Amino acid sequence: MLDRTIRALADPTRREILRALRDGDLAAGEIAARFPITAASVSHHLATLREAELVSVERRGKSLVYSLNTTVLHDFVQGMLDLFGTGEGR
Repeated sequence: MLDRTIRALADPTRREILRALRDGDLAAGEIAARFPITAASVSHHLATLREAELVSVERRGKSLVYSLNTTVLHDFVQGMLDLFGTGEGR
């Protein structure tokens, strides 16, 4: 999980998508409209975020709606703290 998460977070566009989802769920088209790249590129970024389980997707009518998966983000941060320590006692 850690490798997939790091790979997903390495790209600035994917980090921007996650920032946008902090404020609430967004349809794929709403996400794509925020970026000056092709819809196919946005789709690729969303697929990478889904693979890393950083976002979840749900079909609502004709739209695919993306949500931030805060549980995975929390687990990732905890994993980083476990790996590198919190700085206490050093």
